[in-house]
Parts: sequence; structure tokens; C-alpha cells
Amino acid sequence: MVILILLCYVFFMLGNGIISLSIPDEVFYAQTAREMAQRNSWMTPYMFAQPQFEKPVFIYWLLRIAFLIFGVTSFSARFFPALFGAIGVIAVYLLGLFGLRDQKKAFLAALLLLSCGLYVGLARTVFTDMVFAVFIQLSLTAFWWGYAFRDKKTPALLLFYGFSALAVLTKGPLGFLIPAAAVLFLLIRKELKFLFCPAGLWGLVIFALLAFPWYILMIAKYGREFTREFFYNDHFRRLLEAEHPANDTWYFYPASIAACIFPWSLFVIASLIRLARKLSCRKDPFYLFLACWIGVTLLIFQPAHSKLISYIFPMFAALALLSGDYIEDELRAARTGRLFFSLCLATAMIFLFLAAASIAGSFYFSEYMPSSAPLYPVIAALVLLSLGLLVLLRRGRLRGCILAFSPLVLIFLSSVPVVSRHIEPYLSSRPACEYLLKNFQVDNTILSSKFFVRGVKYYTGYDVAVIDIPGTPFFSPHPIPFLNTHEKVRELFRRQAITYCFLKRNALIDIKRIAGKEFKYAILNQVGSQYIVRVQRAE
Repeated sequence: MVILILLCYVFFMLGNGIISLSIPDEVFYAQTAREMAQRNSWMTPYMFAQPQFEKPVFIYWLLRIAFLIFGVTSFSARFFPALFGAIGVIAVYLLGLFGLRDQKKAFLAALLLLSCGLYVGLARTVFTDMVFAVFIQLSLTAFWWGYAFRDKKTPALLLFYGFSALAVLTKGPLGFLIPAAAVLFLLIRKELKFLFCPAGLWGLVIFALLAFPWYILMIAKYGREFTREFFYNDHFRRLLEAEHPANDTWYFYPASIAACIFPWSLFVIASLIRLARKLSCRKDPFYLFLACWIGVTLLIFQPAHSKLISYIFPMFAALALLSGDYIEDELRAARTGRLFFSLCLATAMIFLFLAAASIAGSFYFSEYMPSSAPLYPVIAALVLLSLGLLVLLRRGRLRGCILAFSPLVLIFLSSVPVVSRHIEPYLSSRPACEYLLKNFQVDNTILSSKFFVRGVKYYTGYDVAVIDIPGTPFFSPHPIPFLNTHEKVRELFRRQAITYCFLKRNALIDIKRIAGKEFKYAILNQVGSQYIVRVQRAE
């Protein structure tokens, strides 16, 4: 476990403040927490000086606590996601011990989880998804602890309901829908009476005491404003409408899982095929439990039209356990199967392909990286690792090969200190905002492209308006001017002697058309993909 904790620090927290908070989402959460602090509010989230109900309050509590301890920095904002990432890894290790009853399998499952791409990404960014997924994971871990060790049933059920309540306080009703996997498991096993006991009743009381008060307070204080935005717009409407239409396909989740759980994708696929065989044997209920966990998650999110890979992130822990079990069984086999060897070989070849892709990418994305020199160590490390994997495979050292897959994400992370100054202007609005505030006097509303507006608000503190022609409003409405016609933009320019703008290229073209003879504009700078423009009345 000490090794896992050290690895978690390296994978999740080391260098976590090098790049500023990114747009559009990290700054959204941080700005909400900051506005809550400015109003001394611990209950009502605020954004753009108005209450906002896109997410429940728990993530903002964590951010406010982090800001109080460390100050308002990118590291402090990312501290709790990283901490919860580590908690999730330890929880998988413990669940592996409880369910698989094998320390090596538990360790492999934890190693697989902490080294897969999406897990590292969410542990290093400010979203609700890591915190939510870990509460789900802790809830289901507690359930299995009580199910497998009946003398622990009482504390286990109390924890099961308690962690489910915290999940509800982090992301809403999904916090008790996904733990329903435990109920499905008991129904299939015809053991639903497991929940009907004094501990189960007390667990429901704990759930109600933790989960309901904030919702009751918001409904009492804001009424229909809260219920329509939170329950209808941010939950029910996402079932019916696609916030990101390109993702609304049947294959989005399978393809995304394969990409985001790399370098373990092929082993996950093999373990899922093997799961069907395990279920047919009906010997070990733990496999049924994991199948229910995965199945309920997909059953909830696959039919919904709004799809993001982070939505099904709570099932990654179950996939890691299945894969760790499969890999360790193959490593222990007297004779390694051809399939397992082929999976190792194919993964090693993908590593080699990534090295080649990095070389090609250094030329193709030269706009973002004027010099490819900072990438040379990454490319060299990928090539050496790929060749090392092939040598290990040739010598039959498959365990060493499996362990050598895990540092892949670290290789890319190691380049962040070197490339940060090149990529940060494309990820964050901080450099662009600092340029404006350092060189010009701003005293009115800033006009911004839709994608940048949250970052502009966070890094400047000024009022903002959105230009998006012809555009559609935010999926969750923002209480700021939304200018989607030429005339609306002209009205803003007429009210202000000088208007500073942060624009995408297409919005810059719109400004050129809008200016005409009535206004004159000047491109002050381009920082990353953000054009900083000044517009004023023509003399």
C-alpha cells in the first residue's frame, strides 16, 4: 500500500500547479467557489454574481477548503481531485483483497487504475467526476465488505448509505442510481433481505441526513428556479437532448473506454470476454457483483443522448479489478496462452506507434510547438520503452512487461514543465488576460467568444458578454449578455467608448463585418488561439 501511495503522489499530484486552470470547465468550478467565498456563502453556488445550480455543492466545499489552506492557485484547486484519486486507488486495492482474496491481483488492479489515461487526467483536473466516482466506489466497496464478511455488516451498510449520500451531494440523483448495482446483485442472488435489518434502516437515516438538507434548503430558498435548472435542465433534459451531438452514437462509450483506459485497453476487452465465462460458472459471486456494477452504469448512460466519457467513469474501478484478475491468472499459468502473449505484443507495438505519432505530431502541430526539441526526450523514452518491452517479451518475462506498461502516462507528464509555456495559451485564458491587464486600462464589459468567457471572468474579474453569431445559448443558461446578432454586438459597442475582446478566429471575422464605418478595431495581440481586440467608435 505504501508503494501505491507513493505512485499516486507521482501520478496525480506532482507538478499539478504548473499549468494554469484550463478553459472552459476548471475555471467554472474555481470561479464558483471564489464567488461563494466573496459572498461568505457555504450553501448557494454563485457564478457571474448570480446563483447557479449546474452541480450540487460538495465540490465547491472542497474547493473553498483548499483555497483557505493553500490560497487560490491552480495547485490548490486540483488538490482534492488528486487526493480523491489516491483514495480511489487504495479503495480498489482493498476491494481486490475483499473480493479477489489475492494481494497480487489487488495490487495489479490498483496499478492498472492509477496508470490509465482517463484516471490520471481526472485526478489532475477540476471536475466533479473523480470525487463522484470515488464516493460510488467507496459505497460499493463498503457493501461488498459487509456482504463478504457478515460480522462487518453493520458498519459496512452504514458506510454504504453514507458514501452514496455524499455521491448525491456531489453530482445529484446518480449518486444513488449507480449504487443500485448492489440491489440488482442481491435481487439476482435472491438475497434482498440482506438490506432489511436495523443497520439498513439506520443507513437510510444517515443517507437522508447527509443527502437531503442541501436540496431542501435550495428548494425552499429558490423554488422553481432551482428545480427547473437542476432537475430538469441538468439531468432530465440530458436524457432527451445531446449537449454534444457528435458524441450521441451507440459506439461512443465502447470506443471511449478503449481509448481512455489505455495502455490496458486490450486486457480490459479480454477480461470482459472472460467475465461471461466466469458468470456462467456461477461459483464466485464477486464476478456477478462487478458485472452488475458495469451493467447498471451502462444501462443508465447508454440510452441518454448527452454522452461524455466521464459519465461512465465510475465503472473504471470494476474494469480494473476484472483486468487485474485476468492478468495475474495468465501470469501464473503454467503455460502462457497465445492470446495473452499477443495482447502484450500488440500493446508494445502500440507504444512504438505512439513514438512515431509523437514525431509526426511535432511537425503537424508546429503551431502549438514552435520547436519540437522539448519532445525529443519523450520520443526517446517511448522508443526505448517500446524496445525494452519487445526484449522482455522475447525473453518471456511477461510480468516485467506488464509492469513496464504502467509508466506510459508519466512519460508524457514529464514533458509538461518543458512544454507548458507553449501549450498553456491554448489551454488557459491566463496568459491572454495577463497581457490585457498589464498593458491596457479596462473599465467596462469585456466581449468574449463563448469558449473563453468563463476564463476571462476568472482571470480578469470584469463583467463579460458573449459573442456567438449565429449561436445557441449555453446548455445551462448563464446570466450574462449573449450576443448572437450583429446588431446586438453594435449596441454593446455604442454603449462603451472602448470594448476589449477575446475572440476566436470566426468571431474576429464577425467583428470585421460589424465594425463597418461606425467602429474601428485593432488586433492588439494573439495569445494561443485567442485574439485580443480593441473596438471603439470611429472618429
